[in-house]
Amino acid sequence: MYNVVMVRVEFVLDSWKAIRQDTIAAVEDFPAGEFDFRATPDLMTFGETAGHILVAGEFLSRLLLDGFEQFTGPEFREKRKTHARQLPPNPSQEWLASELRTSIDGIVASLAPQTPEFYAGMVTRMDGVPVTRLEMLQSIKEHEMTHRAQLFFCLRLKGVVPSTTRRRMAQQAAR
Repeated sequence: MYNVVMVRVEFVLDSWKAIRQDTIAAVEDFPAGEFDFRATPDLMTFGETAGHILVAGEFLSRLLLDGFEQFTGPEFREKRKTHARQLPPNPSQEWLASELRTSIDGIVASLAPQTPEFYAGMVTRMDGVPVTRLEMLQSIKEHEMTHRAQLFFCLRLKGVVPSTTRRRMAQQAAR
C-alpha cells in the first residue's frame, strides 16, 4: 500500500504557475515571424502548440470547476467542441503571451479557494482511469509540461536557449 499523504493544492498551483511562466518565456523568446514553424510534418506548429496549451488548460480546469466527472467518451468530446475557447487565426506572439499570463492567473484564482472535499472528489481521466480532482489537476499541469517541452525543442532547433536552462546556467555561474 502506498503512503496516503496528500499533495498540497498550493504546491500544485504554484508549480503550474512556474511552468506557465516558462511557457510564456518560450513564446516570447521564439522568433516572432516564425510561429508557423513545424519541427516535423506531423506535429502542430509552434504557435498551434502554444495555443493548445492555453485552450486545454482553461477548458479542462473549467470542467473540473463545473463538477464535470467524465473526461472521456462522446460527452467529453462534445463539450470540447462546444465549450473550448476558439483562438483567432494566427494569434500574435504578444497576444499569446498575454493570454497565457492572464489565463493562469484566472485559473489559479478559481481553483485556490476550493475545499478539500472538492479536490477529493473522483473523476475519470481521458484514459479511463479514475482519479481525484487534485490528481486530475496534476494531469492537466503535466499535459502543459509535455507541450512546453515541445516548445523548448523548437527553441533549440532555432538556436534559442530555453529559460529553464538559462536560469540553471546563471545559478551555476553564481556559485
